[in-house]
Amino acid sequence: MVTDQGGGVSEAEGGPVRHIPVLLPEVLAALEPAPGKVLLDGTFGAGGYSSAILKAGADVIALDRDPTAIAAGQAQVAEWGGRLKLVHAQFSDLAAHAPEGGLDGVVLDIGVSSMQIDEAERGFSFQKKGPLDMRMSASGVSAADVVNRAKVSDLIRIFGFLGEEKQAGRIARAIEKRRAEQPFETTRDLAGLIEVVTPRKAKDKIHPATRVFQALRIFVNDELGELAEALFAAERALKPGGRLVVVTFHSLEDRIVKAFFQDRSGKASGSRHLPMVSARAATFTPVGKPMVAASEEEASLNPRARSAKLRAGIRTQAASPGNDLSIFNLPELASLARLGG
Repeated sequence: MVTDQGGGVSEAEGGPVRHIPVLLPEVLAALEPAPGKVLLDGTFGAGGYSSAILKAGADVIALDRDPTAIAAGQAQVAEWGGRLKLVHAQFSDLAAHAPEGGLDGVVLDIGVSSMQIDEAERGFSFQKKGPLDMRMSASGVSAADVVNRAKVSDLIRIFGFLGEEKQAGRIARAIEKRRAEQPFETTRDLAGLIEVVTPRKAKDKIHPATRVFQALRIFVNDELGELAEALFAAERALKPGGRLVVVTFHSLEDRIVKAFFQDRSGKASGSRHLPMVSARAATFTPVGKPMVAASEEEASLNPRARSAKLRAGIRTQAASPGNDLSIFNLPELASLARLGG
């Protein structure tokens, strides 16, 4: 996956990027693939993790919501002679594709793939003129739908929460004024407006449209909600001793994964402002360090790895306590369904 959403230059700025699996040795060490094991790769992309897992001897069930990735991966399916099963599905539904006896491991690499960025018609990059789309699944509500139809108050919340954009109000009001005259259709339409409203300063390390494009992509694909549901699904699908490994590239995503493993650690929680919550049986125990970041060497060779963080846990025999989205403190944003065409 290709993301550098932790303060560096975002993938939305475009440019040819060769797909290199991030933190691959660390992912394999945490997963421990081996012959006889069945692992699920919830974010197949170009197949970097899946290929390495297969080479280690394990069988792989791989999911991707992008039909383009599914089509491109058919050659790998044929190459591995039945050991790779490739499914067009969102990773929040991964439990539905697990074998009856459960999975030995799940790996999730959160972000947008290099193939999506490189295709101008997908509308992820503002350096490539294309339709304002950003849909990983190639269906549903597009970024143009959001920009042209959402209330200004909703746009401010989307840009502010998901993009951490300090000029969210100014940009949203400028969008409202411009769309009344002419709707936004292309990536350059939106990026051009943002460049005028919040011009780039000499000290700025990223393009002024970076955070807005990031926010729209996360919102259109419900990336935070998908991640939260995928963690719950992995908890249900893993057998005792199975391993969950998640690589994130953005502080919002990492906070969700961190909150999940903390909640599932079995430790009592609370604060001086809130009553203590009773401890319950842990459903996951940690693998190695609480968080693993890319080495300086990897970050220098692969800029996409600069903001990558890996967290992992081993499934215990304790029953899942169920899905409780409140542990993630997700922001309340506009309904995607309401913004559809």
